[in-house]
Amino acid sequence: MERESEDVFRGWRRPGPRPPGGLEPGEGETLDYLCGSFRVFQAARGHRYSTDDLLVAWWGVRSAPRVERLLDLGSGIGSIAMAAAWKLPAARVVTVEAQPFSIALARKSVLYNGLADRFRILEGDLRDPAVLEGEAPFDLVLGAPPYFERGDATEACHPQAVPARITLRGGVGAYAEAARRSLAPGGRFAFVWPVARDGEARDALERERLLLLARRDVVFREGEPPLVALFDAARVEDLPDSLATAAGFPRAEPPLVVRRADGRHTPEYAAVRLSMGFPPGDLGPRRGG
Repeated sequence: MERESEDVFRGWRRPGPRPPGGLEPGEGETLDYLCGSFRVFQAARGHRYSTDDLLVAWWGVRSAPRVERLLDLGSGIGSIAMAAAWKLPAARVVTVEAQPFSIALARKSVLYNGLADRFRILEGDLRDPAVLEGEAPFDLVLGAPPYFERGDATEACHPQAVPARITLRGGVGAYAEAARRSLAPGGRFAFVWPVARDGEARDALERERLLLLARRDVVFREGEPPLVALFDAARVEDLPDSLATAAGFPRAEPPLVVRRADGRHTPEYAAVRLSMGFPPGDLGPRRGG
């Protein structure tokens, strides 16, 4: 009876199967709901998943026409990869992360959610081609590069959270280069990046001959300027010449507004949350960035 009550949140029933569980948070860890009944282990005072993570997973699975193999670059605690895996139950997932602390949490979450037969978690620097040597190409590559250069933002107190915000092992250019090496024919590269540094993302894609197909600003509160944008790109050679050279790309989409002026979620963002197995209400991932 107690387990059944965990499946319901304010009258909303969590979709999807229950994970096998069997693991408990260690000292300094929390175990939090992700998608449906999937849960993620996080450091109580370290890097924790955000609205940005949910949006990257949603944007990626929405953009790619078919996904059998998925790669998450700089995957951290695995929240983006597991959210995408919840939406794509047949996909095989590979993640690349350099921090042993985050990898340990991700592996624990993968076991808790019964995903061990679908996940391969690699420890290494995404800039090193040898990390993914021998891996088959991927239909979808996801990424949330760190937004700030060293000295441009206050560094987090917890060392595990620093690389999530500050560029220590490459920014959007490194992610684009890794994506270009890893994409299967017709595959898509979906990522999030600050609006203020939009030019860097476009330059990185152009250098790697990745065509920006769609871009969408994210407004965290109605009336405020957009802080981040979602990007969807594909290799130029995978597209017909008429498409690769056509005007009108990236496709214009209206901003996605997360919260209304009164602080409540907008209907569109509530629909995004529902599509990814989140409750539609105001409780959920914190504001990203």
